[in-house]
Amino acid sequence: MKPKSTLSAIGGWNSFFFCVGMYLVALFFSIFVCSSIFYVVNSNSKSADKNTYAAKSADKPALAVVNK
Repeated sequence: MKPKSTLSAIGGWNSFFFCVGMYLVALFFSIFVCSSIFYVVNSNSKSADKNTYAAKSADKPALAVVNK
Protein backbone atom coordinates (compact mmCIF):
# COMPACT_ATOMS: atom_id res chain seq x y z
CA MET A 1 0.00 0.00 0.00
CA LYS A 2 1.38 3.36 -1.03
CA PRO A 3 1.33 6.04 1.71
CA LYS A 4 -0.67 9.14 0.94
CA SER A 5 1.56 12.24 0.82
CA THR A 6 0.04 15.48 2.05
CA LEU A 7 3.03 17.61 1.09
CA SER A 8 3.11 19.21 -2.32
CA ALA A 9 5.86 18.30 -4.73
CA ILE A 10 7.06 21.92 -4.98
CA GLY A 11 7.68 22.11 -1.23
CA GLY A 12 11.19 20.74 -1.60
CA TRP A 13 12.10 23.49 -4.06
CA ASN A 14 11.41 26.34 -1.62
CA SER A 15 14.97 26.62 -0.37
CA PHE A 16 16.33 26.46 -3.93
CA PHE A 17 14.01 29.24 -5.12
CA PHE A 18 14.91 31.32 -2.08
CA CYS A 19 18.64 30.97 -2.79
CA VAL A 20 18.16 31.84 -6.47
CA GLY A 21 16.06 34.87 -5.50
CA MET A 22 18.62 36.09 -2.99
CA TYR A 23 21.37 35.62 -5.58
CA LEU A 24 19.47 37.73 -8.13
CA VAL A 25 18.77 40.48 -5.59
CA ALA A 26 22.43 40.55 -4.51
CA LEU A 27 23.53 40.60 -8.16
CA PHE A 28 21.24 43.56 -8.90
CA PHE A 29 22.48 45.57 -5.93
CA SER A 30 26.13 44.75 -6.57
CA ILE A 31 25.82 45.93 -10.19
CA PHE A 32 24.14 49.13 -8.97
CA VAL A 33 26.80 49.81 -6.30
CA CYS A 34 29.75 48.96 -8.56
CA SER A 35 28.47 51.12 -11.42
CA SER A 36 27.88 54.02 -9.01
CA ILE A 37 31.43 53.74 -7.69
CA PHE A 38 32.76 53.47 -11.25
CA TYR A 39 31.00 56.65 -12.37
CA VAL A 40 32.19 58.55 -9.29
CA VAL A 41 35.81 57.49 -9.77
CA ASN A 42 35.86 58.11 -13.52
CA SER A 43 34.11 61.48 -13.52
CA ASN A 44 36.26 64.17 -15.09
CA SER A 45 36.71 67.64 -13.62
CA LYS A 46 35.17 69.42 -16.65
CA SER A 47 31.76 67.87 -16.07
CA ALA A 48 32.03 68.72 -12.38
CA ASP A 49 32.85 72.35 -13.20
CA LYS A 50 29.74 72.65 -15.39
CA ASN A 51 27.45 71.85 -12.49
CA THR A 52 28.97 74.14 -9.85
CA TYR A 53 27.08 77.15 -8.65
CA ALA A 54 28.72 80.43 -7.69
CA ALA A 55 27.40 83.65 -6.23
CA LYS A 56 26.90 86.43 -8.76
CA SER A 57 29.17 89.46 -8.33
CA ALA A 58 26.77 91.88 -10.07
CA ASP A 59 24.83 94.64 -8.32
CA LYS A 60 21.45 92.94 -8.31
CA PRO A 61 21.14 90.08 -5.84
CA ALA A 62 20.96 86.54 -7.09
CA LEU A 63 20.77 83.25 -5.24
CA ALA A 64 22.96 81.22 -7.61
CA VAL A 65 24.40 81.43 -11.09
CA VAL A 66 25.47 78.69 -13.47
CA ASN A 67 28.93 79.34 -14.91
CA LYS A 68 29.19 78.40 -18.56
